Amino acid sequence: MRAAVRKLAYEQLADPVRLGAALRGTAAPVLDVLGPAALSYLDREAFVPALAEDAGVRVERVARDDSALTALLAGVGEDDAGESGLDEITSPAFLLRGSGATDRAVVAAAGYVTWPRSVGHVCVLVAPHRRGRRLARIVASAAVSHALDAGLLPRWRARPYPSRRVAAALGFRELGAQLSVRM
Repeated sequence: MRAAVRKLAYEQLADPVRLGAALRGTAAPVLDVLGPAALSYLDREAFVPALAEDAGVRVERVARDDSALTALLAGVGEDDAGESGLDEITSPAFLLRGSGATDRAVVAAAGYVTWPRSVGHVCVLVAPHRRGRRLARIVASAAVSHALDAGLLPRWRARPYPSRRVAAALGFRELGAQLSVRM
């Protein structure tokens, strides 16, 4: 691995095609590649909150193991649930429910995982049928605000462009990239 990686410039390490080519023929085969993902960070001065009141909704703060969050994760499928990271949060969960009189299921959720060195890794999920309505901004804003109040540096990891757009709207700045390789 070290010999293969030494062949690449720093920027090329997050390019799965170039990294794969450099690793081809090594003793350990590549089993899986995850990424690349943009890594973004935010401080309090850059934060642009998306307020729930402005959208006419109310964000609920619940325990991270609340059954409503568990139901959302079960309902979106394994890939979306895994990508969100919400099953690993250490913070409270911040939820938005459907606005219908009969449908009060959770449609968006966020929280964060506390990492070493005072980093709060933000996790967000919106039900597929409710995406594109700025719900991610609202729940993520609540989680980011909570992380900042706890003295943490919020971190956002995103592969899909819509997720990167949400981060940028909240004031996050892309400062790096990540590519994970399982050998």
